[in-house]
Amino acid sequence: MVGLGWLLVVGGVVLYPLPGPGLLLIALGVPLLARYDERAARWLRPAQRRALRETARAVETWPRTLVSALVTALVGLAGVLWLLEPAQPAWWGLPAWTWLPGGWWAGVSQVASGVVCLALVAWARVVLGPGRTPASALGSGELSEESRRSAA
Repeated sequence: MVGLGWLLVVGGVVLYPLPGPGLLLIALGVPLLARYDERAARWLRPAQRRALRETARAVETWPRTLVSALVTALVGLAGVLWLLEPAQPAWWGLPAWTWLPGGWWAGVSQVASGVVCLALVAWARVVLGPGRTPASALGSGELSEESRRSAA
C-alpha cells in the first residue's frame, strides 16, 4: 500500500500542471501514505480538518450546494473543449502549443475529474450537510497497530 500511495502522489505531481486528476491523485495518495507513516499522518490531520470544515461550508445551504455543483460541472464540461479540438482563435496571442495543451487525454481526464468532483459534492451534501459535524466524518486519524507493524 505504501508503494501505491507513492505512485499516486508522484503521478499526481506529474499530472498537476495539466487539466485533470493531478490534485485528485495527490489527495488519494497522501492518506494511503498516512496509514503507514506517522509523519504523513501528522501532516494530513490538520489538512483534513480544514478541508472538511470548508467542504461543510460549501454545502451548508442549498444555494451554496447548487453553486458548488454548477462550478464543478462547468470545469468538467470544459474538458469537452479539449475533446472537440477547436482551431486556435485569431485573438489567441500566445504560441500555438499553448492552445489546449495535453490533447485528447487532457480532455478525458478533465471530464472524468468533473464527474468525480460532482460525486464528491453530492457526498458532501449527504455527509456534511446542515446539522452534521465535519469531525464525525474524520474519524480518529490515528495509525492502527497493524499499520505501524507493516510500516516497520
